[in-house]
Amino acid sequence: MSTPMAVFGTGYLGATHAACMAELGHHVLGVDVDESKLAKLEAGEVPFYEPGLEEVLKRNIEAGRLRFTSSYEEAAEFADVHFIGVGTPQKKGEFAADLTYVDAVIDTLAPLLKRPAVIFGKSTVPVGTAARLGQRARALAPAGVEVEVAWNPEFLREGFAVQDTLHPDRLVLGLDRERPGRAEEVAREIYAQLLDERIPFLVTDLATAELVKTSANAFLATKISFINAMAEVCEAVDADVTVLADAIGHDARIGRRFLNAGLGFGGGCLPKDIRAFMARAGELGADHALTFLREVDAVNMRRRTRMVEMAREACGGNLLGTRVAVLGAAFKPESDDVRDSPALNVAGQIQLQGAAVTVYDPKAMENSRRNFPTLSYAADVNEAVEGADVILVLTEWKQFCDLKPARLGKLVRQRSIVDGRNCLDPTVWRDAGWNYRGMGR
Repeated sequence: MSTPMAVFGTGYLGATHAACMAELGHHVLGVDVDESKLAKLEAGEVPFYEPGLEEVLKRNIEAGRLRFTSSYEEAAEFADVHFIGVGTPQKKGEFAADLTYVDAVIDTLAPLLKRPAVIFGKSTVPVGTAARLGQRARALAPAGVEVEVAWNPEFLREGFAVQDTLHPDRLVLGLDRERPGRAEEVAREIYAQLLDERIPFLVTDLATAELVKTSANAFLATKISFINAMAEVCEAVDADVTVLADAIGHDARIGRRFLNAGLGFGGGCLPKDIRAFMARAGELGADHALTFLREVDAVNMRRRTRMVEMAREACGGNLLGTRVAVLGAAFKPESDDVRDSPALNVAGQIQLQGAAVTVYDPKAMENSRRNFPTLSYAADVNEAVEGADVILVLTEWKQFCDLKPARLGKLVRQRSIVDGRNCLDPTVWRDAGWNYRGMGR
């Protein structure tokens, strides 16, 4: 059954959700205030890199199921089902989330609703936001119009966002228990194909649904920082953190995923989400429950400092006048996202210590130049490493994992490589005459 719906926000979350809902057969209107972004999407171009998304976008535009607008009036007229997929960045100078964009959707949309409507939130928000937005929407809606706000958090992994939307490992829906309405019925219609696949569908209250996303991110961040803390211990005693991770990962209670020691996490989600979680816990008087996240954050940031130290050690104790090749700029492979990128953070710190830094990334060059214009950028790996005193592998793109040490050895000044993601085989590089160093190895 096709449902007309509007998706507010056409950034990473919104554009992916809009295209994938059209792929499920619904008629979707993407709404954004950024006209340049809308023009790209209408032309079938995704304004960021996400494998497979452009094909889904083009297919559904051509099929007439997906279009875009900047008009809230058009959205209110077109659909009775609305998704909020705007950003919730970290506030400047604070840990808390900035809800300006989420609030703006409700403030602009609600007064235009002429028929009963269901608004589903997908953005990651502090617990308590959904209830507040529901109250706000009901107050702003024209007299007699029933407006229901429910929360349907997203669990997208960059690089796998299409798969995670069309075949998620679970669906979560938070309802306002004090005001039973149509939200669950509507959600079951929208996601009928997914439910036919027997994907778990968890229906809960608003606050629990909000907490599912933030607590999942907090757990993943904790697991990454745990293994990076173990890497610090391994370095102190000359142990190997990758073998350690393999060994403890065989325990089914622990699991091997997210136990990859290295430069740590970045991106537009984990760092700002765990900080917003801490800030919200403080507002609720439960800050003691999440104090451990401060150390999770601290361990993560220490990895960047450690990488700068390792680069300096590889150059004989002083970076001044050296040439450093940085392979990787995106915070993870299969993405062009450089928000809170550990790789670019390290590159910037090394440059400030007097090194000439050249960066190469398969997809994130344009975003990197925009955010770090003072760094030098290369067109390919060969250009990046030419004459380098040390190579730093800071994003684990497959093409970096497959590099041939003998070929690169002819281009560099010193055969020295620091593996910030522990994605290379130390034996292969050492046998080829390289000074190889990994984090925690």
